[in-house]
Amino acid sequence: MSNKFYLTTTLPYVNAAPHIGFALEIIEADVIARYQEKILGKEVVFNTGTDEHGQKIYEKALENQVDPKEYCDQWASKFANLKKLLNLNFNHFIRTTDEKHIAAAQEFWRLCAQNGDIYKAKYKVKYCVGCELAKTDSELVNNRCPLHPNQDLELREEENYFFRFSRYGEKLLALYEQNPNFVKPSGRLNEIKAFVKNGLEDFSISRLKAKMPWGIAVPDDEEHVMYVWFDALVNYISTLDWPQDQDKFKSFWPGIQLAGKDNLRQQAAMWQAMLLSAQLPNSAAILINGFIGVDGQKMSKSLGNVISPEDMVSRYGVDASRYLLINLGTFGEDMDVSFDKLDISFNAKLANGLGNLCSRVAKMAEQVNLTITTEPSINENFTKLMDNFELSETLKLVDSEVSQLDKFLTVNTPWKKEGEEKKQILLEASQKIRNIALMLTPFMPETAEEIKEHFQGQIKSFTSGLFPRLA
Repeated sequence: MSNKFYLTTTLPYVNAAPHIGFALEIIEADVIARYQEKILGKEVVFNTGTDEHGQKIYEKALENQVDPKEYCDQWASKFANLKKLLNLNFNHFIRTTDEKHIAAAQEFWRLCAQNGDIYKAKYKVKYCVGCELAKTDSELVNNRCPLHPNQDLELREEENYFFRFSRYGEKLLALYEQNPNFVKPSGRLNEIKAFVKNGLEDFSISRLKAKMPWGIAVPDDEEHVMYVWFDALVNYISTLDWPQDQDKFKSFWPGIQLAGKDNLRQQAAMWQAMLLSAQLPNSAAILINGFIGVDGQKMSKSLGNVISPEDMVSRYGVDASRYLLINLGTFGEDMDVSFDKLDISFNAKLANGLGNLCSRVAKMAEQVNLTITTEPSINENFTKLMDNFELSETLKLVDSEVSQLDKFLTVNTPWKKEGEEKKQILLEASQKIRNIALMLTPFMPETAEEIKEHFQGQIKSFTSGLFPRLA
């Protein structure tokens, strides 16, 4: 088994501030990366960054009367700042305006062209600027993109370069059949299979520079720039210094990719076909999230119901925000959230649950001068769940361990005992808390460390609660 591990988020498009949907994605990636590094001892590359080309960015820059690169610089910093805000451990942050990415995207284009998968043709299509994707009639609802119903579709007719997507239907279906866990959850795998079985159409991979200049130049044709999706997807390997450093690339790729359900087609079909064309290994797995709604509605600036990562951290703190987002559910269906729901979960599971348990046991253990020297142990179910990327299920396991320990204390009533009997009950409880802290290490790193500090050597009580109850 390789001692190296690679995973990446999607690169968020820099036309809006980070929201909790992307916060969930990057926290999930951080939890997986910390597990692989801190628990399994692997060398990890954890990649994120920003997607900075395309029409939406160009139009926003024009609207703000700034150079597109200057516009991107302003927004890229907002996503880079998530590292401190959410206590993230990513060690690669790539921008699609980076020189090494531009060179990699152009080399990737050349490989696909050499293999006969790029050609020039005129086309007429209904185009959603919001998705930066062409849309077929079957994908539309009332002749509008269901993801951007307030935006008019554009009818485009021009000469572009195309990628022979249609050539890769059978190979993609074979990839899915050979790797039944290639897309998680299974419903999304079935969805992408159905999309491919329905027949693939070649897609445009360039734009006329005269109309939309903000993009990577097409090799050997200065009149065209690359279509934003073709360019952006290459970041997953350009961040590994492909094609210059083949040793690094081969030691870490293929990797795990995280994305939202609106990225399913791009990640699980388009990118995989592009890799096949360039004769590079396909991704190892793709983990797909549902959308987060607020009180039964889609998050929207116009509705005023957008919850930002800053909002959550201000209200709950960093580790609790990480816990609460993962607790919503990972790599599954759509989720619904509100501050009322989050407050209830915070009080029940963190303030009254984990926090209260640790405070009670530490206080009683300190009173009897209890010392603990044994190392924490890994729960077998924890490892199984984490290896399968069942993150929210792992938190349920942690919650179950907390509940069981509460019951253990209720049955054994150490507060009524004396001497060695009391010490043995508290020693067992303290060891269980150390085990819980170990499981929490990837999810709530600061909290896990604080618990560890109080429950090693001579046990010390907490001067203040881990999670003060919300009024």
